[in-house]
Amino acid sequence: MNALLAFDTATELMSIALAVRGDVRVVESAGGAQASASLIPAVMRLLGEAGVTLRELDAIAFGRGPGAFTGLRTACSVAQGLAFGAGKPVLPIDSLLAVAEDARDTDQAHSAWVAMDARMNEIYVAHYAFEAGAWRTLEAPFLTTADALNARWRVDAPQLVAGNALIAFGSQLQTGTARLAPDALPRARAMLTLAATLWAQGGALDAALALPLYVRDKVAQTTLEREALRAALPVVERAQ
Repeated sequence: MNALLAFDTATELMSIALAVRGDVRVVESAGGAQASASLIPAVMRLLGEAGVTLRELDAIAFGRGPGAFTGLRTACSVAQGLAFGAGKPVLPIDSLLAVAEDARDTDQAHSAWVAMDARMNEIYVAHYAFEAGAWRTLEAPFLTTADALNARWRVDAPQLVAGNALIAFGSQLQTGTARLAPDALPRARAMLTLAATLWAQGGALDAALALPLYVRDKVAQTTLEREALRAALPVVERAQ
């Protein structure tokens, strides 16, 4: 590929990367609700600094989720709009796979569990294997709880666990002797590698198919659910 743009806004980080004939530029800033207003200006500035137009791109890669609803809609709509306008295809990247790639520090075969905080006391989880220089999905992204995930890990002990659920849930997650990467995020630099592989596999799609990956259809807890959860917490945690 000569020129590839990638971005993700599924978390509190807005991450953008542009690769042009081997030269990689990265811009990262606060995401969340701010990304809906700042993503397009940041993309256009990055293209301008590199002296590249949208029409000179081979494709636009975007993080399709799972993640924050607003962030996913932002990434998908921007990818779709830019790709439509430039007549370019899109490359949808699982945001959790981007976390696994961000945490990867070896070319040797290994497996990786990704665990990202999904709020409401739940976790977005996926299981991948890195083999022969590429990732293979062992378990597609799903929504679970700390207790259910621990039960899985007692049967299949993890080698690597990556993602901010390690911070959000702390000692509730029983990771054993696994290597931990709590700071791993769906960074756009990692997405460039995944997108190049997807491109080589013929995975480019029409812009109309720039759609989010949702694994949850509920965005908030009711007042009764929040009160029940708070009542179930230890006294020390409730006091914080």
